[in-house]
Amino acid sequence: AMEHVTASEEPSAALMYHVERPIFNEGYIDSELLHRKKRTPKSFQRRIAEHLRCSSEKAKSVVFGFLPILTWLPSYPLKEYLFGDIVSGISTGVMQLPQGLAYAMLAAVPPVFGLYSSFYPVLLYTFLGTSKHISIGTFAVISLMIGGIAVREAPDSMFAVNGTNASQVVDFEARDARRVEVVVALTTLVGIIQFVLGLLRFGFLAIYLTEPLVRGFTTAAAVHVSVSQIKYLLGVHTARFNGPLSVVHSLDAVFRNIASTNVVTLIIGLVCMVFLYFIKDLNERFKKKLPIPIPGEIIVVIVSTGISYGMVMSENYGVEVVGKIPTGLLPPKIPDFSVFPNLFPDAFAIAVVGFSIAISLAKTFALKHGYSVDGNQELIALGLCNFMSSFFHTFVVTASMSRSLVQESTGGHTEIAGLLASILVLLVVVAIGFVFQPLPTTVLAAIIMVNLLGMYKQLKDIPALWRTSKIELAIWLVSFFASVLLGLDYGLVVAMGFAILTVIYRTQCPKNALLGQIPDTGLYFDVDEYEEAEECSGIKIFQSNTSIYFANSDLYVSTLKAKTGIDPAQLLTGRKSQLKYAKRDNGERKAVNHCSSDVELGVTREVVAGPKKQMDHVYTNGQMNENNTESESEDDFFLQRLTPIHTIILDFTPVNFIDSVGAKTIKSIFYMFVCCAGTLLSDLRTLKFFCEPVTPDLIFPTIHDAVLHCKRSEGRPRLP
Repeated sequence: AMEHVTASEEPSAALMYHVERPIFNEGYIDSELLHRKKRTPKSFQRRIAEHLRCSSEKAKSVVFGFLPILTWLPSYPLKEYLFGDIVSGISTGVMQLPQGLAYAMLAAVPPVFGLYSSFYPVLLYTFLGTSKHISIGTFAVISLMIGGIAVREAPDSMFAVNGTNASQVVDFEARDARRVEVVVALTTLVGIIQFVLGLLRFGFLAIYLTEPLVRGFTTAAAVHVSVSQIKYLLGVHTARFNGPLSVVHSLDAVFRNIASTNVVTLIIGLVCMVFLYFIKDLNERFKKKLPIPIPGEIIVVIVSTGISYGMVMSENYGVEVVGKIPTGLLPPKIPDFSVFPNLFPDAFAIAVVGFSIAISLAKTFALKHGYSVDGNQELIALGLCNFMSSFFHTFVVTASMSRSLVQESTGGHTEIAGLLASILVLLVVVAIGFVFQPLPTTVLAAIIMVNLLGMYKQLKDIPALWRTSKIELAIWLVSFFASVLLGLDYGLVVAMGFAILTVIYRTQCPKNALLGQIPDTGLYFDVDEYEEAEECSGIKIFQSNTSIYFANSDLYVSTLKAKTGIDPAQLLTGRKSQLKYAKRDNGERKAVNHCSSDVELGVTREVVAGPKKQMDHVYTNGQMNENNTESESEDDFFLQRLTPIHTIILDFTPVNFIDSVGAKTIKSIFYMFVCCAGTLLSDLRTLKFFCEPVTPDLIFPTIHDAVLHCKRSEGRPRLP
């Protein structure tokens, strides 16, 4: 009878699933049940011609894909979205101003370059980006990575003038100019890398930066940023360190100079931190009642700038201030390409980290608001934003967590909010940038440190991961400690290497199980886990949730032996021993025939070594029969004396792939039947797995097909 499915028509009754069909094996399915569609392969010339053929639809698709703004701007609902975007744009812009100034300090360039980086890239992203809610611009983690490279390529020692080692005088103007050149060249290179990766459709790269890795890395970056800002908060002057143990060296330098702390600077910084924390707490508690968040950062900047200017703190109290901020925009300039070779490894790391942060935020908001983002287009957009903006003296940008949350929570619907934020920054740069010259740097340090609180909350991941996944916890901790101790660049490499090792570890330590049948069903579960699962008499069903390849094929076999209690080598020894006695008792010719037959059989079981013992009973399908019937062959008689297990089924449904080494290993210990996933069959055929005595007739689409076939075969099915 062929397959049929019925369901009870009574609403109150449980739905019933009825199937009646023959037992299928893959040989029958491939030759009789299924017939492949006939496909005429296209010639190489035809494929090239189709790829290069231009049509109006194809041209439109390319243009719309490259400029996503064209897909939504013509249908932009003014009445519904405009007010929310205006409020969101102003709120984000007000937040972007002090953060741009502050993060420029992390990048080791003058503050005005943070404002440039808060204008040009944000403007470009409006036209190129696919996310409606992320705020592109300066970000602490990326800025700190940039600053470490700038200090490495242009250290203070390169610009020492007229001084001894004890009292070295540094030409700060020349140093800053060189650092800007290095940072701009780095930004150009990052933009090129991101753009090329986007064209090559490498948007999937972000999936290799697993969430625990990114969260551990950004938490470590928060530690680096906090340590780098302590000296500004205290008003002490120390060198800037980068590379391995830079956190330790920075703390050591601060504590060695802590006696020279400027008390006024410290008081200003602490007051600003307390105020900003209080405002953030208010915004969080009353976010549903407040139409827009209280702009604590801009309030702090304006008030502290006014007080500093009125009290002339720079001269009277020695408080370090932002200093000269030129009004207007600088003309474009070609980057210094000569430094590219030194910067390429750093640029690649920054490009990947910047993209991973942006795409993870973009996907979070897209999921929340029901739209999609294109990872490849986001790479292209970020690449062009960084590349084109670098000609206008910007440094690398990505999405900011804090600003993106503000942009979304204040009613932002589209990229128009980001556009308005960039225009607000432009007005400040062009018209009133000089106003911020008396701003104390300790205020910017306070802004940075309070903004890092969100990253420090990621420490709560540790107890959560301890309860859910020890391996992901290990990735988080390795990412964190490696990045803290070795620096963000080396730390990221170590973290990614460790994450890859955990994948290998999982394939080396899979979950293995012997499966048993749930009575009166075709369902099979782990017999060690479920009371209802009962092993089928005379049959062992082995399942391992790992792929079988060169690195773990031997492990797969050894685990199979341990789980089933069956060793092919011992079995062959036992066969030879019994056949030796069979020769003596039954004649050489008959014994030789049985030997050749036995060797072809894929039946195994651990053998009890020793001299021949008289056996008054035999095992048949797991049950003991007192007398061996004459219908059984002598070959069956000897093998059934060795083991009550006549069949082993290998469940390949969890196996994703198998390579040539794995296929050879499986074939060398092939027992009777393999329940195999359909996608793996093509791999096995490609690897020439199916040849005598292993044929597709021994492969079944489900475990239940294999079990029924074994039970029907009266004790032990034979290989062809």
